[in-house]
Amino acid sequence: MQPRSKILLPVDFSERSVAAARYAKALAGRFGSELLLLHVLTPPQYEFGNLEVSGSVLAELYQGRAEQVSADLDSFLAAELEGTAVRRSVIEGDPASKIVEFAHREKVDLILMPTHGYGPFRRFILGSNTAKVLHDADCPVWTGVHLEQAPPSAADSLRSVLCGVDLGAQSSKTLCWAAMLAAEFGARLTVIHVTTPDAGPGGDSDPDRRAGVRESAERELQRLQLFVNVEAELLVEAGEPAKLICAAAERLEAGALVIGRGSAAGVFGRLRTNAYAIIRQSPCPVVSV
Repeated sequence: MQPRSKILLPVDFSERSVAAARYAKALAGRFGSELLLLHVLTPPQYEFGNLEVSGSVLAELYQGRAEQVSADLDSFLAAELEGTAVRRSVIEGDPASKIVEFAHREKVDLILMPTHGYGPFRRFILGSNTAKVLHDADCPVWTGVHLEQAPPSAADSLRSVLCGVDLGAQSSKTLCWAAMLAAEFGARLTVIHVTTPDAGPGGDSDPDRRAGVRESAERELQRLQLFVNVEAELLVEAGEPAKLICAAAERLEAGALVIGRGSAAGVFGRLRTNAYAIIRQSPCPVVSV
């Protein structure tokens, strides 16, 4: 991101929104960004559709709701965000589509929003609004299943960044974003590529073949590193990408995990087919580029 870029934070007033705002404030401070707080108010037919009231009463109820939401957004973390360039907006419509439309219209550089998952199933759930934004947004999206557990200084203490690449066309863009983040926070940068077992005859049992695949991947990672011109530790592992990438993030105590994501076609490619699983299982926030 360039100085005075824009970070969009959708706000639903939950604990996740509060914790996400702390990350957004830290990032905005580091990058000199304007922070855009957005609440999407659902249309009256969804908000009060189950009430048997006349149209005028419905309009009055909705107007009251809109005024309350606007006041709530104006006061949302007002003291904590003091000193940060903040713009607050309330719009009406379907949350996911309006978030994406707003991001495109404002030429936002990063959308920061928590995922939703509860109880023992949280590793298997991705909120529908988050999934739609991940699929449709053109800019990077910062998500975090555990954001509500983050202390106020979580982002400022970011000391390790892990970048997962599939060595496809998007890999240089992904690594550039990870390198930028690591440089800004003075963090250690590690790049990981996971090779998957061969599904052909004999599987991946041939040690010479495994060694050849690993060496080839290491060479490609080195080329990528030279192309982007960054210093990073390089890791090559074999197995299930989501599991191994998230395990590496935990082992390295990563403060952020950066992965590739297609823009126009949504999540695709070998690593990107695992993007949702990575986002759900990651022990740290994930930036999908």
